[in-house]
Amino acid sequence: MKKFAVTVAVLALGVAACQDNAADNNVSTVNTIEEEAAADTNAAAAAADEALNDTANLGDAAANAADNAEDAADNAL
Repeated sequence: MKKFAVTVAVLALGVAACQDNAADNNVSTVNTIEEEAAADTNAAAAAADEALNDTANLGDAAANAADNAEDAADNAL
């Protein structure tokens, strides 16, 4: 009788371990997608910020070049 009880208990645990975890898996998938989306958004924001900085640097370089040209023209007189 003990063998039968142990066998039933082991089978019950085996069945319990095979439960459908679709809901948990879906939540995990959603969390992963959200984390990846946040990482992509942060990367895009960093790239946009860098592009704006590069544009500002180009504007400063153009202004400096114009100032240098004006100074050179003034010094030539």
